[in-house]
Amino acid sequence: MLKNIIGSTKYLKPRHFFFLFLILAILMFSSALIELRESKQELLQLMSDQAHILLETVITYSRNNILTNFVVEDIIEERLLNNAAAIRMYYEQGLLDNHFLEEFARRNQLFRINIFSADGKKRFSSHMGIHQELYNDTTPADLLEPIFSGSVDTLILGLKAARQEKGFRFAVVLSAKDRSAIVINQDAEEILKFRKEIGFGSLFRKIITNPGIHYAALQDTSGILAASGNIEELEKINSSSFLKSALHDSILHVREIEFDAEKVFEAVHAFYFEGESIGLFRIGLSLAPLQDIKARIYRRITFISLILLIIGFILLALFLIRQNLNITQKQYQTVETYSRNIIENVSDGIIVFNKIGQIRIFNQSAEKLFNFKASKVVGKLLPEIFPPVLAKDILRSAFSMQEMNYVMGDINRNLLISKSRYLDEEEEWINILVIRDLTDQKRLEAQIQRRERLSALGELASGVAHEIRNPLNAIGTVIQQLDRDFEPKSLNTEYHQLTQLVYREVKRMNHTIEDFLKFARPSALNPEEFSLNEFVQDIRDQYAPLMKEKSIDFKIEIKWNGTVRWDRSKMKQVFVNLLQNALDVLNRNRRVFVSILRLEKEILQIIFNDNGPGISEEDQKKIFNLYFTTKAGGTGIGLSIVQRIVDQHNGIISLESQVGKGTQFIIRIPIAI
Repeated sequence: MLKNIIGSTKYLKPRHFFFLFLILAILMFSSALIELRESKQELLQLMSDQAHILLETVITYSRNNILTNFVVEDIIEERLLNNAAAIRMYYEQGLLDNHFLEEFARRNQLFRINIFSADGKKRFSSHMGIHQELYNDTTPADLLEPIFSGSVDTLILGLKAARQEKGFRFAVVLSAKDRSAIVINQDAEEILKFRKEIGFGSLFRKIITNPGIHYAALQDTSGILAASGNIEELEKINSSSFLKSALHDSILHVREIEFDAEKVFEAVHAFYFEGESIGLFRIGLSLAPLQDIKARIYRRITFISLILLIIGFILLALFLIRQNLNITQKQYQTVETYSRNIIENVSDGIIVFNKIGQIRIFNQSAEKLFNFKASKVVGKLLPEIFPPVLAKDILRSAFSMQEMNYVMGDINRNLLISKSRYLDEEEEWINILVIRDLTDQKRLEAQIQRRERLSALGELASGVAHEIRNPLNAIGTVIQQLDRDFEPKSLNTEYHQLTQLVYREVKRMNHTIEDFLKFARPSALNPEEFSLNEFVQDIRDQYAPLMKEKSIDFKIEIKWNGTVRWDRSKMKQVFVNLLQNALDVLNRNRRVFVSILRLEKEILQIIFNDNGPGISEEDQKKIFNLYFTTKAGGTGIGLSIVQRIVDQHNGIISLESQVGKGTQFIIRIPIAI
């Protein structure tokens, strides 16, 4: 059977397998999600129905509670008014006094009885001398004014806070003869206790004992009127369009909201009593059953996912049995392409060769470094690109990293060569050379060393030069004075010749010291923008006649024509010194070639090349040293000044020369400083 399944997969393409798996997954996940949606809708509808029943019960209870409070207050009012009528009868017959009122209050369980005359003065009291005012800061004349004026016969003061004692009182007032007022107070503690037992707070406390209810509250536009004990703050009605809509509607409204960082199902219903809006009843129901349903569905989805994963693995394994070779080949080709791209694009040169030195890989950086095309050297031996001695050293030596000097044709490079090897699939040792060009780095290091050496020498010698120049000036002055004012008795001509000789030598030495001081203490740069083409044209016009006079082929090639920002006079001195050096050492039918090109966005390379006698390796090490010269009449300061000026322009100058083949000075300098 397995063979049949495997055999059938050969007709399946990758997209067929993908669509089959996708359809199966969609069917299974869709069934789970549909069940989740339907279960959620059914549960929410059930919770909505339960909340509706609960809120209708609460609203009915609340209306009955308010009616009960009204009935209780009516009974209390009637009782107090009956007692007041009895007292009025005794009062109008002149049969009562304070003692009578005190005894009457005790028998009828009244808190206090006061009788005020029409001018607001207390005439009789069950507690004489206590509480001269009725409530708050209102005087009897103010509070009982409707009785005193005759506009009413009965006044219901109702439930009030006691002014000078704790607690609340319930009071009524009945008029008597001469517009007197009989005021009866009853302690309201029992009334308040009764209200508390049957009020909203008690109702809400009973409601939230149900674990499925998070909170219950009655709220109006001013705030929370009553709520379960766990409620400190709820969304204000005026800030919610949902609540405002529910407040002016007579049907149930439901929604899902956040409460104490938990999702709850809130049911809201407006509460009206006798046509007047009291507020909103809000009940928050737990969504834990819904979470249980979700958890159950998610477990089912997880189970389905595992089944799909197993099925997918089985189908994929069957499919990969046939596809394994092709995929492996593609992966190998991808890795090979990726590796080749890395090798071709790294900045270091890479050469791979076998044990006999036959080259297998020659990357782009190696092409630039050795000036050979890979197509020309792959398959050739190392001596094709390396000098025989160096090639032999690379093949036989077991070094891991070594610095070597590469000289072949016109190329002279300082190279850092790293060598490693590995066994290939045919158990043959393959060697890898990673080659980094250190030429520019070496040039920079050499220039830094020369700069430090010249700077130290300049500082030392400038002090000595000062000390020498002062005596020389004195000697020159004395010699001139002696030549002019002193006449010897014999050998007069020889005497004047000797004084002139001494004076000329002093003057020559002084000029030398002046030149040295200019080198030791160079003036600050004065950079300006100017056209490179015009600058070079001036140099060409100055030296073309001199070169022609000596039959020297002189050429300047500019491969970049733009504006530079240099110290014009100092850079001209660089060109002049280097061209003059070439002019001094070249014979007829020689060549001087100057090329200028842009290496990078902000760097120019200037090369002064001649095919003169060249400079020996020993002299190349000292060529930039102060006072070193190979010319009979030279001062040895020209190239030191050139280096100092290039340094000031943040540039680098280096020398490449071979005896009998010529010399070239290479300057790399920023376009602008």
